[in-house]
Amino acid sequence: MADFFEHLNDILFLDIETISGAESLRDLPSRMQEEWTKKAQQLQKTDEREADDLYFEKAGIYAEFGKVICIGVGYFTYKKAEDELIYRTKSYAASTEHETLLEFRDLLEKKDWILCAHNGKEFDIPYICRRMLVNKLPLPDVLQLSGKKPWEIKHIDTLDLWKFGDYKHYTRLDLLAAIFDIPSSKEGIDGSMVNSVYYKENDLDNIRKYCLRDVEVTARIYLAYQGLPGDLSFQIINLDSSAE
Repeated sequence: MADFFEHLNDILFLDIETISGAESLRDLPSRMQEEWTKKAQQLQKTDEREADDLYFEKAGIYAEFGKVICIGVGYFTYKKAEDELIYRTKSYAASTEHETLLEFRDLLEKKDWILCAHNGKEFDIPYICRRMLVNKLPLPDVLQLSGKKPWEIKHIDTLDLWKFGDYKHYTRLDLLAAIFDIPSSKEGIDGSMVNSVYYKENDLDNIRKYCLRDVEVTARIYLAYQGLPGDLSFQIINLDSSAE
């Protein structure tokens, strides 16, 4: 097990929170309003709400119409001599998306990380890549996917691991947390509320805390996949708090 803990040193657990690119559809440039209207027509096949209502509720899901408001990360350090596992966590949520992504990119370039997220291959990673390009930021090596063979891509997806090849199956992070007796991250808000918490309540700090809870749950699920208890005890250091 000590060898596994040492392996953890290279894994960066992450989660992102996203919102619509503007508070309302009318705040977008006319070209983007037209594009969302076309997108809304597709969504209205299963949701009959008006385009502006759909924009506030759904735009944050799509990298073309949304933006990253917070990136939470966590990583373990194992001290073999003391047999001590330490978990450090930090959020990136600057005043602009460009600055948030730039700070996160700087972290990715500091070490040869293995990235781990829940549904990261389908959502978090491609969303980050697309928004970096929109913000005119070159992708760091760990996000350079084009031309790489599958085994050269250093990404772990806790959803993908749980599928065991069953690609029709989707399992929510909170369901896996319940299965493995891991405390829920959905205390106060959940992902569907982030847009409202940001634009209506102006409470970015609450979003930061929620994002970091999701990261810790993802990390604990990964540990549970190795047969470790969901409530495994380790020291947690919040680098956001230490920076205050």
